[in-house]
Amino acid sequence: MKARYFKLVTVCLLAVSLFASCLGDLDTLPLDDNELTGEMVYSTPEGYIGMIAKCYAALIQTGQKGGDGGDGDVSGIDEGYSGYTRALFYLQEACTDEIVFQSGGSKGVRAMLYLNWDASTEIVGYPYYRLFMTINYCNEFLRECTEGKLQERGVYEALKDEYQYYCAEARFIRAYSYSMLCDLYGSTPFVDETMEVGDMPEQATREEIYNFVVSELEELTTLLKEPKKNEYARVDRVAAWFLLSRVYLNAETWVGKNEYTNAYKYAKKVITEGNYPLASDYRHIFLADNETCSEIIWPLVQDADYAQGSAGTNFLIKALMNGDMGNYIRIGVNGTWGNARVKTQLVDMFEEADQTFVADDIWGNGKKDKRAQFFSIGHTKETWVEGKEFQSDFNNGYACIKWRNVRKDGSELEPGGTKYSSVDYPIFRTADAYLMAAEAILRGAEGGSRTEALEYVNEIRDRAYLSGKYGNGVSGRISDSRLNLDFLLDERARELHMELVRRTDLIRFGKFTKGYNWDWKGSDNGVAGSYMGKDVDDKYNLFPIPQDEFTTNPNLTQNPDFLN
Repeated sequence: MKARYFKLVTVCLLAVSLFASCLGDLDTLPLDDNELTGEMVYSTPEGYIGMIAKCYAALIQTGQKGGDGGDGDVSGIDEGYSGYTRALFYLQEACTDEIVFQSGGSKGVRAMLYLNWDASTEIVGYPYYRLFMTINYCNEFLRECTEGKLQERGVYEALKDEYQYYCAEARFIRAYSYSMLCDLYGSTPFVDETMEVGDMPEQATREEIYNFVVSELEELTTLLKEPKKNEYARVDRVAAWFLLSRVYLNAETWVGKNEYTNAYKYAKKVITEGNYPLASDYRHIFLADNETCSEIIWPLVQDADYAQGSAGTNFLIKALMNGDMGNYIRIGVNGTWGNARVKTQLVDMFEEADQTFVADDIWGNGKKDKRAQFFSIGHTKETWVEGKEFQSDFNNGYACIKWRNVRKDGSELEPGGTKYSSVDYPIFRTADAYLMAAEAILRGAEGGSRTEALEYVNEIRDRAYLSGKYGNGVSGRISDSRLNLDFLLDERARELHMELVRRTDLIRFGKFTKGYNWDWKGSDNGVAGSYMGKDVDDKYNLFPIPQDEFTTNPNLTQNPDFLN
């Protein structure tokens, strides 16, 4: 199935290379519907298929050549940093209690560590531009994929059974992109397929963007294919249910609306009607053959041959691990960096006996909680050295070995590892729906009960401990007396660390800027003795619109807290 997917992307890349200049703009203007685009790219059914594949690939790949080949599709940005999941990782993980980068400060990574960014911090803008580029791909596709244009170009008969699904999927990818802009930046420009080329986008309020996302997704619950009826890596209506649950769960934080009943409703649909059951082993979700994993609702497909770049799971594996670990485990890729380390707060969410690596138990089979995948040999647990300022020492802090570019049987794709990863990125998976449903119930969702919420949490923990119906391990089940929002926040970290949701979670639980501190949070640029963390200004609950945007679009207004 991966081969089929990447053949589509390859077709698309050949097409895109014909008009790369109009697709590579840094700004948020709609793409130019010129003759070259319409008549050359959309002249065949394969061109249409390639362009919907490109809408997906915009969140996976970084450019037209692959392997950071110097033809990045977001101009003016380091191609390796520009990949969506890598760009988002800095904003969703590196500023939280989960990860510290020991190097890479030139782009603004240190500002993430200390929570002191501003509108000129380069890395703040990377997801912004990537998301708007993706939105513009989707808008351009929607303008071109109408029955009239298909008839006019003589491709209607070949596409009549699928083109409406392609349009629904483009709308879904666009809605997802706007949901992330709403989360990260609040109020941003808004552009859809009806906007005239050359018009400057007007700025929408956060509530307007939220309302658009909800309206689109509610419609898409009937327009996308039914559960499991689409080919691998293309979304079906379960993805819409999942994203609706996530958006509704954050509605109170984003726009002051209590939508927990809807969040519960759609999370439960994912669980009971989605046909994406939990994988039998947590560790199998993050391996090179995870396209066989039952619970991944929407994967961003990676491939060592066809999707090469310094983002995606290639970034995660190389940043979180390094060559020394290869003496103990098979990493599955070569040329690792090892510049990201786990903060003590994440490690301490697991029982002490599960926190360290045992050389003769490389998969952690002897651990109670199989999610505690850390490498500790030669590393201190602390991300600091007492009495010294922040140091770029890769041995300060445990490594995370959650992601490995090997198969379930431990074998490598090639002897010695491949240059790039083939681990698909599970951007939506069912376990998150279990935890969202439980949280929505605790927050007052109608129709749910504490007993149900407890069972959802314990199902996740059964799988993590390989107990109950998942195996004969020691039970990790909790009693009702332990179930509260603080426990759920920690459980989300145990289950979903490094999966691009932690900042959003901490904000929703009121623990991001104040009330909970972690390594280096609020530090005075890493001075000695400032590793313990402290509260920061509430303005950091949002990121500013990148400063460069104001030179191209006079319609914009900066988030008020970041005005000079």
